[in-house]
Amino acid sequence: MTGPEAPDERAATWRSLRSAASRELSDEDEARRLVEEVSGMSAAALVTALDEPAPADAAVRLASLVGRRRAGEPLQHVIGHWSFRTVELAVDGRALVPRPETEVVAGYALAELERRREGLELAVAASGPPPPGEEDLPVPLVAVDLGTGSGAIACAILAESDDVEVVGVDVSGDAVDLARENAERLGVPALRGRFLVGDWYLGVADFLHGLVDCVVSNPPYLADGEWADLDPVVRDHDPYDALVAGPTGLEAIEAVVAGAPRVLAPGGALVVEIAPHQAEAASALARAAGARRVQVEKDLAGRDRVLVAEW
Repeated sequence: MTGPEAPDERAATWRSLRSAASRELSDEDEARRLVEEVSGMSAAALVTALDEPAPADAAVRLASLVGRRRAGEPLQHVIGHWSFRTVELAVDGRALVPRPETEVVAGYALAELERRREGLELAVAASGPPPPGEEDLPVPLVAVDLGTGSGAIACAILAESDDVEVVGVDVSGDAVDLARENAERLGVPALRGRFLVGDWYLGVADFLHGLVDCVVSNPPYLADGEWADLDPVVRDHDPYDALVAGPTGLEAIEAVVAGAPRVLAPGGALVVEIAPHQAEAASALARAAGARRVQVEKDLAGRDRVLVAEW
């Protein structure tokens, strides 16, 4: 048997399996996550059950997962799902593995939607009392997630707001299928979360012209020359086209920024993930496209990461 081994598999406990996996991987945290997956228990539940006997097939299944991880497969793919803000996403090779930086991007998109919500509610209040029966109806909002991938940002918005319709767009049909699967896991009405195959704004620019409250995107922003230097776990398993934009790395950002004024409603905002060294160039693109407010926000590590622009 390869992978984690217990001295006596008939008497293996979750603790002994976790210890064996940790030795195999030289990573206690990854071993813990894999044991949680095999056990079906939460982290808290597993702590109280560490010295209980594991089922007979647990060691075999854990050995398979450890073997995949040791072969270089991303931990997220091995587990098959991953947390992103408040949602649990299915994760596989059809789209990028969700990253903490993108959770920050989703947070700024939600903040911009809240700003829009408050502005629209003030405008409605200023226009006089609503018709009878419509006093408590929320002001509907529309967000577009360009390059939606696994649907991580779209699903976060759907889960954390109940008055936003989200349209996710990706050039990859496989990614769109994965995003739909993740949205279905949330149980939100299909009309609130729609996912389309398209190249950036193609397919949404006409029917959402001037109606979008927030465009959000995690586009590819690596230059061609950066690909070879990536960690093999990323290079060998994440889709190339979801990472690399072209010779400069700004090509996709340019497309996302240039198309935003056409679909955004007055006062709508664009939120885009960027590389730290692209902050100045991305800001210049937004100003050239007519944005009246342009700012760059930082990620959890204090690096320039999010372009926010308002038209």
